[in-house]
Amino acid sequence: MEKLTFYQQRDLKNRMKMSKYLQSLPAYCLDFFIGIENNTSSLTRYNYAMDLNVFFDYLSQYVLKKDKQSITYADLNNLKSRDIEQFLSYLSYYNGENNKVSQNQERGKARKLASLRSFFKYLFNHDHIESNVVSKIETPKLHNKEIIRLEQNEVAKMLSAVENPTEFTQKQKAYNKNTFERDNAIITLFLGTGIRISELVGLDIDSFDFKENAFIVTRKGGNKSVLYFSEEVAMALKTWLEKRATLNLDDNEKAMFISLQNKRISIRAVENLVKKFAQLASPLKKISPHKLRSTFGTNLYRETKDIYIVADVLGHKDVNTTKKHYAAINEDMRKSVANVLHLRDEN
Repeated sequence: MEKLTFYQQRDLKNRMKMSKYLQSLPAYCLDFFIGIENNTSSLTRYNYAMDLNVFFDYLSQYVLKKDKQSITYADLNNLKSRDIEQFLSYLSYYNGENNKVSQNQERGKARKLASLRSFFKYLFNHDHIESNVVSKIETPKLHNKEIIRLEQNEVAKMLSAVENPTEFTQKQKAYNKNTFERDNAIITLFLGTGIRISELVGLDIDSFDFKENAFIVTRKGGNKSVLYFSEEVAMALKTWLEKRATLNLDDNEKAMFISLQNKRISIRAVENLVKKFAQLASPLKKISPHKLRSTFGTNLYRETKDIYIVADVLGHKDVNTTKKHYAAINEDMRKSVANVLHLRDEN
């Protein structure tokens, strides 16, 4: 049997995790997930399943006082606006899985409300309920999050930290000696292309064309795009590929980036290595792979002054998403127009 690709494996894991939640939900919820399958990713459906599980738990314990699997369409049809509003309030702090206290800020509440909207819209459109109470509820106001990114001098410090981690312990230095080429290629690729962590982990060696300095990346939603990289990035990648060729890998292992266990590196491992080197470069900033993406987006705009190019390279379907996430873009725009207007006639 042919080995599943990274994305097929991820899809299968999401489906398996989703099925566990479905076992505890009312049987008709399965119809909803089948109905939206062709228009959503497995990750989206998994998140919906988690959110609906919390919602039905709430209804079971605090509103309907009945087993959640026995909750009917009629029960949902009889819900009032205050029931949904009280649910959003409940989400601030509640007992989640394993009786662990969970909490949601405005964005967590907004996501769960979006899940309910999709679910109730489906029920309403298929005539299972007569009114859609969730459609009447306003989305919690979302405040802009602080944009954290590396400045140019910090980017240089981070790359230097990968090359020469002087602040590492002897044990860390010994570990880094075995992973330097890989880690340098990963950090350089993040900073040089702005790809997402899932996109990086999913790369295979045959995704790259070094004649064109290009590679194929699978975007969110499964669409594929061709991205290009600089000679600096190409050099780091080629150095890593030379080291990769010396590893005792299975012939079927096509992953670009490999763990010390000689298999595809995990998302968690990439997060940890980014955090490790970022702390050496900028101790006060919490830098994640997504923050490296923000760094790339900001720097690309500064060089091109073209928001549409930035949006296209980053894989944003809506340019407003780009504007929202890269505050430095707006900051640079404000600076650029500061001296356009003259209060006095200089002639």
